[in-house]
Amino acid sequence: MDSRDRIIQGAAELFRTYGIKAVTMDSIATQLGMSKRTIYEVFSDKDELLIGVLTWMVEKQKDLVKKVLDESENAIAAIFKLLEINSDHFQQISPAFFSDMKKYHNEVLVNKSNKYEMPDYSNNLEVIERGIKEKLFRREINADLVNRCLFTLFRSTMDTNLYPYEKFSRRDVIRNVVINFLRGISTSEGIYLINKHEIEF
Repeated sequence: MDSRDRIIQGAAELFRTYGIKAVTMDSIATQLGMSKRTIYEVFSDKDELLIGVLTWMVEKQKDLVKKVLDESENAIAAIFKLLEINSDHFQQISPAFFSDMKKYHNEVLVNKSNKYEMPDYSNNLEVIERGIKEKLFRREINADLVNRCLFTLFRSTMDTNLYPYEKFSRRDVIRNVVINFLRGISTSEGIYLINKHEIEF
């Protein structure tokens, strides 16, 4: 593993555990056992490092989607598998990470989106298109728009102001927000499979 990958993965772990604001370049250097200068040779500042972490997370998500699609019998089964994995994953992330992201969303993701192509809406498009081909999702839906909406909906489930952790579990939020949206774009066969998978979710 080269220095860039080590820095990104080390920073990602600290960001997930403590949030973005609380993590400094010094703490990342200490965690990795390297000098701060080495980090600055790869990333000019913390914002650039954050983008590197988010880009790496997007690539990991793409690999995960491909693996789940290859191993799932249909699009609905794939979506529930992804929801299961992501729900478990996000439960392990500090709420501070998501609250800090609100600040960085405007300052980093929007201002530098042309350079870094963030956020990436393409991750789950293949799942939606497969669902249409399998006649589980209605053929008249716009797959790109639906995918963007799902991206936004799932990201909103992590908003602790909108859905406080002490009041709503992430799984209940996903059931009421994401899964009900899926029912709205599904055929009768798709709804049948959603109802079947939801029992085990």
